[in-house]
Amino acid sequence: MAPTLLIVYHSMTGGTRQMAEAVRDGAAQEGSVAVRLLHAAQAQAADVLGAHALVLATPENLAAMSGQLKDFFDRCYYDVLDQVNGRPYACLVCAGSDGQGAVRQIERIATGWRLRRVAEPLVVCTHAQTREAILAPKHIAPQELARCRALGEALAAGLALGVF
Repeated sequence: MAPTLLIVYHSMTGGTRQMAEAVRDGAAQEGSVAVRLLHAAQAQAADVLGAHALVLATPENLAAMSGQLKDFFDRCYYDVLDQVNGRPYACLVCAGSDGQGAVRQIERIATGWRLRRVAEPLVVCTHAQTREAILAPKHIAPQELARCRALGEALAAGLALGVF
């Protein structure tokens, strides 16, 4: 059975979705890894338990992860606890400022699940600071999407080679 990379994301204005899709597209280049992209509202504990590696992706909302990603963790946390120890993960944040609050929250939960971070958090800053800019649809720059694809490629290669 092929190893599975699960990407769980939430997106309000499209930026995080674009980043998650770019990770998926990069990972899909490795033909021996199954890649699943799930919206946080649809992801369940069984999806996490069936994954060999995770990417957790969120917009920065009020210096925190999105409520939808938090809801995913709330629904799945105890059903997954002590069953995914050591599995690799990475996180993505589409931020209006620095994204560090969202990164810290994801890292704390990943620590509780005893996941192993295998890449530095990938934060894309849109610099959206006004109401209009925050609510506007996001368009992630090609060079940032290339970073996301490269992360997907690296994660899938690591799974395929048994490095993770």
